[in-house]
Amino acid sequence: MRRIASACLLQTMRFDTYNDANPEKDLEIYCKKLDNAKTKYVVEEKITEESGAVVIKIRKQYNSYPVNGYID
Repeated sequence: MRRIASACLLQTMRFDTYNDANPEKDLEIYCKKLDNAKTKYVVEEKITEESGAVVIKIRKQYNSYPVNGYID
């Protein structure tokens, strides 16, 4: 029998300025949604591009699996 002992996702996300969107505000809303869902996460890198877009590298909990060693 196999079991998942721990799991984590590494994602690169881009928050754009299309349609006068505010990428900083969008990122803040996204992080609040993760907090409300009690999803553990770490923003590893945040880059603001010349266009105003924000690119982040985020490591976050996958489903409700433990994150042993991934996010500590």
